[in-house]
Amino acid sequence: MSASQSNTTGPDLALGISADELPDGGMIAGHVGEDAVLLARNGAELFAIGATCSHYGGPLAEGLMVDDTVRCPWHHACFSLRTGEALRAPAFTPLTCWVVEQRDGRIFVQSKKEVPVSAEAARTERPAALPERIVIVGGGAAAFAAANALRRHDYGGSITMLSSDETPPVDRPNLSKDYLAGSAPEEWLPLAPADFYTDNGIDLRLKATVARIDPREHQVTLADGEILAYDKLLLATGAEPIRLSIPGADQPHVHVLRSLADCRAIIEGAKTARRAVVLGASFIGLEVAASLRTRGIEVHVVAPDKHPMERTLGPQLGAFIRSFHAEKGVVFHLDDLAVAIDGESLKLRSGDTLAADLIVAGIGVRPRIEIAEGAGLAVDHGVVVDAYLQTNAPDIFAAGDIARWPDPRSSTGIRVEHWVVAERQGQTAAHNMLGEREAFDAVPFFWSQHYDLPINYVGHAVNWDEVAVEGDIEARDCLVRYKRNGRVLAVASIYRDVDSLKAEWMLEREHAIRA
Repeated sequence: MSASQSNTTGPDLALGISADELPDGGMIAGHVGEDAVLLARNGAELFAIGATCSHYGGPLAEGLMVDDTVRCPWHHACFSLRTGEALRAPAFTPLTCWVVEQRDGRIFVQSKKEVPVSAEAARTERPAALPERIVIVGGGAAAFAAANALRRHDYGGSITMLSSDETPPVDRPNLSKDYLAGSAPEEWLPLAPADFYTDNGIDLRLKATVARIDPREHQVTLADGEILAYDKLLLATGAEPIRLSIPGADQPHVHVLRSLADCRAIIEGAKTARRAVVLGASFIGLEVAASLRTRGIEVHVVAPDKHPMERTLGPQLGAFIRSFHAEKGVVFHLDDLAVAIDGESLKLRSGDTLAADLIVAGIGVRPRIEIAEGAGLAVDHGVVVDAYLQTNAPDIFAAGDIARWPDPRSSTGIRVEHWVVAERQGQTAAHNMLGEREAFDAVPFFWSQHYDLPINYVGHAVNWDEVAVEGDIEARDCLVRYKRNGRVLAVASIYRDVDSLKAEWMLEREHAIRA
């Protein structure tokens, strides 16, 4: 079902509603025929667009309106109320706009509005001279978002995307969530239909290995010797899982999770597995644990931490997440490490031994920066970029898990491994490769799903001196603020969707005021 036809709840807006029912800043979800429509007022202006987010179908009426935009409560996508354009990832597909009329004290939504396909292209003026050839190295979130944004910006030059993966870009967050749990079919995974790349003139090359980049000559050399020239280049090589280095880690029932191929291998192993061990209590590790438990497999989690995800979420929320998973049957072995794998026997530092016919290592990732280093680009725990995501080499940009950018809120360079951040950086890099000067200042955001429990996180807090809890963590209704010197750095939430959006907006406003 499409996002615009997911339901017909609420009033029939073609028949009209009283103008008094829609105050300034108000939103109402209704329908016109079989189409779900969101009606909104901003001052004297009235808007109507599709009512559900084109990402996962989130109900926009339950989100947050900011000026003439609306933000999705689920994963913080943002849409223009004027044009329906998807302004911010993780949504890429625009929503339908409708003609709105007000007469005799009533508001009516009429026919669908014709909006130019190039609404995004008209957003910002660009120089007349555009690059003829853009090469994107990578096949993940940032790479796809950049290619999509280039075409949405009416860029008519050549786009070559070089991906080391064997499949087109997929919705990677789903690999550790619904798809791994068996509740989402594989056809949901591609970020775009199979014909998207050919229809948009994007030369997507799979299983493509880049041997080196020559910034001086503006050339990319592939492993097979082919040389590609570029005018602008985006490095979006992402990160790779850290592999176990303990004895026995090379056995076929030991896995990591990064690609669709990795996920397929784990699913195949789960068909006959009775007892699985997940190494690492990170977000990915615990999402894998939840997915395997959903499949009815006994799951043990081994990690060196005292509380799961304590370094990101603090001890209070970490302790709750542990108890929540324990209620589902997950057995924790914390403050411990795996030291060897002998067949289906996993030996721990504590001396304990765990039986395991399926092992998934989620012990972290490292940025793929070898190509950048070989090209002489500045690196420092990632590829160093400026506020516009440009490297120290002319015409080379970097985005996603490898990019270390000057965060305006922490006044230092940061690198994060969040899916939505990567997508938004890909969009910004695309705009800047076309000659715009768009600083990347988006507030980092990610979401995590554990069974039916969602956790949203906005901001970036490496360390803090205060954790302020609003609501009740145990009741699964809370907002957790991470502060340093009284200033909020980040906010985590459970079932506080609008509050999470407001926290994101406040962090944006704080930066705008300080700037």
